[in-house]
Amino acid sequence: MRRWRPRTALPPLSARNARFSLPGRSRRSPRSSLLVLPVCAVLTSLALLAGCAGVEGLQSEGRARDVDAPLVLWPEYSPAPPGRDENPVALVPVPNVPRIPSGTMADANPLAVLDADIAAQGRTPPAPKAVRRPELHDITRDGKANLIMAVDLDPRTSELRVYSVRRTVVTRVLVLRGVLAGVDLAAGHLVIREPTKDPRYVSVTDYVWDGHSMSLWNLTLDDARTPQTPRAGGGSP
Repeated sequence: MRRWRPRTALPPLSARNARFSLPGRSRRSPRSSLLVLPVCAVLTSLALLAGCAGVEGLQSEGRARDVDAPLVLWPEYSPAPPGRDENPVALVPVPNVPRIPSGTMADANPLAVLDADIAAQGRTPPAPKAVRRPELHDITRDGKANLIMAVDLDPRTSELRVYSVRRTVVTRVLVLRGVLAGVDLAAGHLVIREPTKDPRYVSVTDYVWDGHSMSLWNLTLDDARTPQTPRAGGGSP
C-alpha cells in the first residue's frame, strides 16, 4: 500500500522574494523600472541643453582692472579735537538769566535767553527781526518743553540754538551754524537739512538726546525738497 507524505506549505511570495533581495535595497517591479529609464533620459537631455545654452551665453570682457588702495596724503597730520566753544553739543549754562524751578523753558523769556547766551560769547545780540519765531518742543523726552531758536545771520547763513533746563539752570544743549534748508522734528529726533553742491540733494544731520546731551545719530543724503508754504508753528510738547 502506497504511503502519502504531507506536503510542506510554501512560504508566502513576499518571503520568497526576500531571499533574493540585496541588503539595503528595495525591489522594484519591472514595470516601474521601465518608467524610470525614460524619465532619466529626459532629465539628462535637459541638463545638457541648459549647460550648452549657459556656455554659449558667456562672453569675456577682457582682463579685470586692477584696484589700488587709496593713497593717503599727509597721514602724519590730523586736526586737534574741538574746544568747548567749538563743540556744538557741549552743555553750557546761560548766565544772567533767572533760574526756572518748574524745569520747562515755557516759563522763560526766549529773547532774553538768546541775547544773554550770545552776549556771553562776546558777540552783539541780534536784531529782533533776524530772530525766527521761538519753538517749544520736548526734545530731551522728560515731559518738559525745550526752547529752539534760529537767528538769520545773513540771507543765507543761520544759527540754530536749543535750550533746556538742567537742575533749574537754563542751559544751551546745541548750537549749529550753517545753511538751514530745513529743520524737522521726528520721534524725538532733531533733523537738520543743509544743501550740498548738487542741488538735487541735501545733507541730513540727525541729533537725538541720549540722556546726557544731544548726540549725533546719523548722517545721510536725501532728495532736496521744493519750497513749502509756511505753516503755523510754536507747538507745545
